[in-house]
Amino acid sequence: MTAALTVRTDLSSPDPIRFAYWVPNVSGGLVISRIEQRTSWDIDYNRKLAQIAEASGFDYALTQIRFTAGYGAEYQHESVAFSHALAAATTRLTVIAALLPGPWNPTLAAKQIATISQLTEGRIAVNIVSGWFSGEFRAIGEPWLDHDERYRRSEEFIRSLRGIWTQDSFSFRGDFYRYNDYTLKPKPGARLPEIFQGGSSRAARDMAARVSDWYFTNGNTPDGVRAQVEDLRAKAAANGHSVKVGVNAFVIARDTEEEARAVLQEIIDNADPEAVKAFGHEVKNAGAASPEGEGNWAKSSFNDLVQYNDGFKTNLIGTPDQIAGRILALKEAGADLALLAFLHFQEEVKYFGEQVIPRVRALEAARERRAEAA
Repeated sequence: MTAALTVRTDLSSPDPIRFAYWVPNVSGGLVISRIEQRTSWDIDYNRKLAQIAEASGFDYALTQIRFTAGYGAEYQHESVAFSHALAAATTRLTVIAALLPGPWNPTLAAKQIATISQLTEGRIAVNIVSGWFSGEFRAIGEPWLDHDERYRRSEEFIRSLRGIWTQDSFSFRGDFYRYNDYTLKPKPGARLPEIFQGGSSRAARDMAARVSDWYFTNGNTPDGVRAQVEDLRAKAAANGHSVKVGVNAFVIARDTEEEARAVLQEIIDNADPEAVKAFGHEVKNAGAASPEGEGNWAKSSFNDLVQYNDGFKTNLIGTPDQIAGRILALKEAGADLALLAFLHFQEEVKYFGEQVIPRVRALEAARERRAEAA
């Protein structure tokens, strides 16, 4: 009876869970706090960080896309160019470049990414960001579409990218993009760039279930991840599609749980209240604009919002053993990837690679042995 119950409730893939990190190509780190962060947005720091992450067992690095200052992000390096620089500094790591439909046209994006793919043996992917900050669009003179219209545009963007990358004489008729017998050469190498996206609205999940390879969700509990995975898988199966899931988390790994919890409290105690409240106002407005009136940050408290993507909610805060066990629980809930942020990136990514990833792999191996025995 127990074995049958495990089979029904465990949504995990037989593949090892993968690890990605947020690239700090934007100033201010990954928390809206005045706490010291031994993290820099400059290229030298980030090249070294990419090399540390690669050696530590990370599979992906996700660059950020920002056009305007705010919430501590006064300076921002452009995502695609920065992604190429990091891929050039490594040999195995796949870098995910963020693209924002509106400022980018699929034609230019397809050509940029295809060239980087050729130059890096396919170690480039894209994250399609539909947009949540209306002020940013106004600042750069881009039209601000209604919530579901942004996702319709993103879906056409993805369909256009994939068509340009895989077909000669590509033709497409959409509401936002049109192509007439367009052929791109050279196309990406044999390894087609993976397509990531985020969001938690109905429109975001529906789009992922039709066209995306990966779906990023904000920080969440295993039960919360499970609910999203079950919904996504059912919708994707109805479309003859499959999609993998990455969950966001902020990691505070220390030798004792007391140390880790003290760091979390220090981050929150030093939060910038005005910046956190301004960020919360913008993101909750974006979610309220969806037809169901609920977006990624609908249930986020002030403390949750100190980390941009609800990373504290995932609770990867404690000792390496505690964190490894919680990562395995996320995997059993259906997560295929953990997207991680840190306070002091270089040293903490190294520590995570030395102390947490081996524990996760040991737990995965033990779990597989139990499954085989059952």
